[in-house]
Amino acid sequence: MTMYVIKRLLQLIPILLGITFLSFAMMHIAGSDAVVQKYDRAGIAVAAEVVAAERAQLGLDRPFLAQYLVWLGNLLHGNMGVSFMTGRDVFATFMDKLPATLLLTASSVLVTIAVSVPLGIAAAVRRNSPVDYVIRFFSFCGNSMPNFFLALVLLYLFAVQIPLFPVLSSGEGLEHLALPTATLAIAMSAKYLRQVRAAVLEEMGKDYVLGAKSRGLPFSWTLRRSILRASFGTILTLLALSIGSLLGGTAIVESIFMWDGVGKLAVDAIHGRDYPMIQAYVVWMAFIYVVVNLLTDIVYRIADPQIGWKAGRRR
Repeated sequence: MTMYVIKRLLQLIPILLGITFLSFAMMHIAGSDAVVQKYDRAGIAVAAEVVAAERAQLGLDRPFLAQYLVWLGNLLHGNMGVSFMTGRDVFATFMDKLPATLLLTASSVLVTIAVSVPLGIAAAVRRNSPVDYVIRFFSFCGNSMPNFFLALVLLYLFAVQIPLFPVLSSGEGLEHLALPTATLAIAMSAKYLRQVRAAVLEEMGKDYVLGAKSRGLPFSWTLRRSILRASFGTILTLLALSIGSLLGGTAIVESIFMWDGVGKLAVDAIHGRDYPMIQAYVVWMAFIYVVVNLLTDIVYRIADPQIGWKAGRRR
């Protein structure tokens, strides 16, 4: 297991380097820069000499490759630079925003599991019944609505028409967390309960279920002890995908609700051409997906060593 983890980590180094290089290149291709954006937002007209001096101070007058190598060298020494927009340390700013995203991630994943797993099992067990049709109908509706539209609908219904929750989320109290969590959980549950249903149906069609029934074992016992355990892999994969995407910050939802997390931070940085902050976000996203995928593989191997051994042989 130790050698497997080390091998995976070594394989991920060129991937992370490639992601940072490509993202850095795309930002520079976009045109304009942080200095021009800052003065445009402030509505201040300054001389070209002032703009040139500030660009030189930030290192924006250097060639692209030189800027990237300087940033990469600083990153390897634990320095992510200084924000072009605020002048604050990038790492400190990022860490200030991270707890809000962690809280939103935890609440959304918990609600998603609490909704999608029971409903997916119920739809599978009562296949082609009214319960199954209703669950699948709402799943289809949830999949059809993009997050931004669902967020606006929830805001209109429960913050404007029925003022149960605040329009803007300050991050303090459950009432501020409710609507962003509901937006993310509804969308994820609508997608994942169909996957849970399919996984449970697949297990229910296998011979061991028929054998347990022929021996007189209650279906509820077979469901708890065999079917759900066999479906654990699918549920674990869905959970890993959700955590990976949510920890990266759902930029649209955070921006609509003004949730002060890393997703909103990234959107603001992109608008302001704040290259150090954008690069910190890209590194974070890449790191999160790498770590989540690695942890998922390790849990697979622990839960089913035979599957892990076969996967290792294929590699």
